[in-house]
Amino acid sequence: MTALSVNLNKLALLRNSRGRNYPDLLDFARRFIALGIQGITIHPRPDERHITRRDAYELAELLQDYPDVEFNIEGYPSADFLKLIGETRPDQCTLVPDSDDQLTSDHGWDCVAQGDLLKGIISQVKKHDVRCAIFLDPDVRQADAVCCLGAERIELYTEMYAATFDTEQQDPVFELYRQTAALVQEAGIGVNAGHDLDLLNLPQFLTIPDILEVSIGHALTVECVEQGMEKVIATYLAICKQN
Repeated sequence: MTALSVNLNKLALLRNSRGRNYPDLLDFARRFIALGIQGITIHPRPDERHITRRDAYELAELLQDYPDVEFNIEGYPSADFLKLIGETRPDQCTLVPDSDDQLTSDHGWDCVAQGDLLKGIISQVKKHDVRCAIFLDPDVRQADAVCCLGAERIELYTEMYAATFDTEQQDPVFELYRQTAALVQEAGIGVNAGHDLDLLNLPQFLTIPDILEVSIGHALTVECVEQGMEKVIATYLAICKQN
């Protein structure tokens, strides 16, 4: 079964647009957990345009009451970010190569060129007893390189899959993801996935064997508005259970 981790960034963005604590992130985290999800994901950015540092600390405290729900913090490994990881001790830290002013994540790490840098960062994260994942493009060259860095998992950046879903490019692009996943799995590294996955394209993606976790926020938030939380989460969980 693939674990479903709900990314709360878009709810935080909605809250911040009004200047008061509505919607309440902790309340929504509890509601998602009550519906059966297995994880909570956040991606704080330096400008705190959605998730804030305070959110990270409050969610870390909340999730102590839910030991079966994993806490995943994503982000660029700046000194401030790594300090946050050390102080909150999430179950998983996903390293993402974002710039400070980036609108959203749009590429994976170059593990060939940045291998030495990543080795040191991964080692630092693991000293806090936190599982470390690397955001990765579907690229067999990068898959070979990531296997030497010490990360326990990768997160496949799935925007290209989503963009080509149900088009003529779907099959060759999907094959890149399948090959990349297989290579890192052969090296004993687990595979997560995320970015632009939704109710329509997730079933096909999860035909790739042994995807451990999907992190979904933007589409899931929109789908909850359109269809209701209960229906949307139940459908995602049913899809993930089939893998």
